[in-house]
Amino acid sequence: MVDFSTPAPTPEEMERDREIGRVLFAGEFNFVFGAQKLGQLPDPILPEIAFAGRSNVGKSSLINALTGRRALARASSEPGRTKQLNFFELADRLTLVDMPGYGFAKAAKAVKEDWQGMMFSYLRGRPTLRRVVLLLDSRVELKASDEEIMKMLDRAAVTFQVVLTKCDVPKPPALAAKLREVGEIVRAHAAAFPDVLATSSTTGTGIEELRAELARLANPV
Repeated sequence: MVDFSTPAPTPEEMERDREIGRVLFAGEFNFVFGAQKLGQLPDPILPEIAFAGRSNVGKSSLINALTGRRALARASSEPGRTKQLNFFELADRLTLVDMPGYGFAKAAKAVKEDWQGMMFSYLRGRPTLRRVVLLLDSRVELKASDEEIMKMLDRAAVTFQVVLTKCDVPKPPALAAKLREVGEIVRAHAAAFPDVLATSSTTGTGIEELRAELARLANPV
């Protein structure tokens, strides 16, 4: 099990980290490569943060909100359309990886299994991968595919952090209940980071906090 027993940051440290995150994510951000096969992966140089989530969870919208770009990561109206690992380089200090969505209903079983196999091979073998940001839709119940991905991350021994998306939609009591529910679930997974973040790409809720969290994993200036 990964040891996450670190002291909680003070308000001053949190404000400092938010500013560090703001500066980092305001830096130059470029698409590097889209890999459809493991043999096409770019060389592992910078620390990597991979974003995973069920199709239509709002992954592209969240990446765009983090970077302040409108269409850097393209959202698709067709669930499961993204079929590759997309690599984006941030200020020569961090790489964000947009992973294919999972759990899309229309895909053939063989395609789902092939994509999951590629994801697991990438997660298990990538030396520069620092964390997976696992996105869950705050409006809906957890699906079997979400639990499968958490178990896969446990097996790959890759630290992952759950981030709830679209948190502007549920009423505050419903959102608080969802945070408690997901918090209990992640505590049962050996590789899970204990803090669950609530975000909204529409209102900006939680975006500063997530930037600060990811900035701690970037190469120093």
